[in-house]
Amino acid sequence: MSETTLTRPPLPTGVTPLSRGRTLRLGLKRIAYEVRVYFRVGDQVFFTFLFPVVMLSIFATAFSTSGNIGTNPDGSGGITQGAYFLPGMVAAGILLSGVQNLATDIAMEKSDGTLKRLGGSPLPVVSYFIGKMGQVFVTSLAQLVLLFLVARMLFAIELPTEPEKWATFAWIYLLGILTCAVLGIALSAVPRTGKSAGAVIIPIVLVLQFISGVYLMFTMLPEWLQNIASLFPLKWLAQGMRSVFLPESFASLEQHGGWDLDAVALNLLIWCVVGLVLCRLTFRWIRKDS
Repeated sequence: MSETTLTRPPLPTGVTPLSRGRTLRLGLKRIAYEVRVYFRVGDQVFFTFLFPVVMLSIFATAFSTSGNIGTNPDGSGGITQGAYFLPGMVAAGILLSGVQNLATDIAMEKSDGTLKRLGGSPLPVVSYFIGKMGQVFVTSLAQLVLLFLVARMLFAIELPTEPEKWATFAWIYLLGILTCAVLGIALSAVPRTGKSAGAVIIPIVLVLQFISGVYLMFTMLPEWLQNIASLFPLKWLAQGMRSVFLPESFASLEQHGGWDLDAVALNLLIWCVVGLVLCRLTFRWIRKDS
């Protein structure tokens, strides 16, 4: 009999399903477990947790003598190079925490038999995903706090003071982290083995960062490449974050001459739905061909 997606093997005779309350409690315990495991893996911590902080430090230091961006004709005003790249690093951190982290992590768990063992245990699939999503949320928030502290304390980057800016940040962040998490779960079905997960996932994530205005000024890209980037969620996530952290005068530099927050929300929602559908279709406790 073929395995059904997003379902568990039938419980042995005499074993009753767990109550919803117990499912939630197990999920919350899984969050603590997943966070501990996350910080025990050195390369994962560096390439997903510390990477945006390292990249911001490199950009802010390397271009510190290049002058401000967006200065007035007389040379006054503008913002530092570090301040300009901060929103891109925020967006990249969300992408790494959700897509790269979960895609490689779940692919490894499929390969080493962890998911197969969990599939034969009483742990509900809902509790498993509560643990994964909770880990992404907790580690991403910790990453943002560290990123903002480094930006403010080491590079004197001014952070927004208006409550409405932080309200905008909140909904973009929550929608972005949810979208990236479900896409990471869906993408975990692509690698054939756990060892190949990094080789498959990292290039995808890296290319998206370069074409979405994270490491390069988006307006520097040719129009056809901007249009390609607009098909993917990172471009919209980075644009939304720029609306929070950059002055209003920078809106004119966007692809369509404005922040287009309605388009940001719509595109992230579309990708969130696409990710949920793909999760439903592709996730299994073990590989279909195993």
